[in-house]
Amino acid sequence: MDRFTLTRLPGITFGPGTVAEVPATVARHGRRCLLVTGQRSWDGLPLASLPSDLAAVGVEVVGHVRTSAEPGPETIDGLTTAARRLDVDIVLGIGGGSVLDTAKAVAGLAPTGTDVMDHLEGVGRGLPYPGPALPWVAVPTTAGTGSEATRNAVVTVHGETGYKRSFRDERLIAVHAIVDPDLLADCPRPLIAANGLDALTQLLEAFTSARANPVTDALALDGLAAVREGLLSWHADPAGPGASVARTRMAYAALLSGICLANAGLGAVHALAAPIGSLLPIAHGAACGALLVAVTRRNLDRAMQHDLPVTHRYARAGRVLGGLGPDVADHDACAALIELLGAWTERLEVPRLDALGLRADDIPRVLENLSTSSMSTNPVPLDQDDLRTVLAECL
Repeated sequence: MDRFTLTRLPGITFGPGTVAEVPATVARHGRRCLLVTGQRSWDGLPLASLPSDLAAVGVEVVGHVRTSAEPGPETIDGLTTAARRLDVDIVLGIGGGSVLDTAKAVAGLAPTGTDVMDHLEGVGRGLPYPGPALPWVAVPTTAGTGSEATRNAVVTVHGETGYKRSFRDERLIAVHAIVDPDLLADCPRPLIAANGLDALTQLLEAFTSARANPVTDALALDGLAAVREGLLSWHADPAGPGASVARTRMAYAALLSGICLANAGLGAVHALAAPIGSLLPIAHGAACGALLVAVTRRNLDRAMQHDLPVTHRYARAGRVLGGLGPDVADHDACAALIELLGAWTERLEVPRLDALGLRADDIPRVLENLSTSSMSTNPVPLDQDDLRTVLAECL
């Protein structure tokens, strides 16, 4: 068995109804709380009594901020300044991935006296993060990013000179994640699709990553099985009789995808989705979904061409996602994987990249701004011509 390293995990409480444990969990770590939530999702959540519930256990909500967009440097630095002024000692993030990334970044920067551009990968000032971070508690309300279990906060600036980069450090990991699938009950179908494809992509890329290890392998395969059982049925009938079980499976899959990406890395889908997401104000999961089939096919073509062992991993993933038996040959399982991913993206109504706004003359800009961290763990070497072909195929 090869050497591997695992980062620390948050404490994890999972299951329907576990949101009731938020006040006691927060109280174990702080008394002056900054609450970070989504703009719209908060009003639809069954959390109206949360401030009084927190007060009952000795926690004061000294500030409540709502954010819906992917956080940029100005948003994060403004909230960090407010957190310092309010003498916050714990941050509670309740929302989707962008909300959790905002809470994570603010918790990391509030005690340090630095700002996010001091530490942002690739475009920042390159200063080491000094720590410590404030404790923060993550409560996801979507099933996709796995941000509740990761050590990076994604910072986004949109436009032709924009970027999508990570503020990353192990000390940014939440002290506790409370994953209550009941909080996903009002997710609309497009959000279910985009977030579900993000989780699926993260699981598949982590399982086939050059940095995969036995622990992430086990979690990724279990997560892929949960996606198989949950995603399409939840998307088809979000309020139907099977929705509770389906969304529970997807909440579980998303959590595992965050653990896997934090410990195994990702691949070319995310390497391309990052610059596309900075160029266009689109859902990250939609970009992943639009790229998933073409990138997987290109990786498999290169792996088979050079007889690389990762072919067996793609075959294993195909067996799990397709519910195939162990006697199915690798070649057939890989073909089934590509066919299944294509069918799923069609059923989930994933737009092509051109429908999302990407143009052919945007391709050079995308290639100039690839996420090098994700490319470094892609299972096969892909050159610029490979990636250009992938992007053209998706238009």
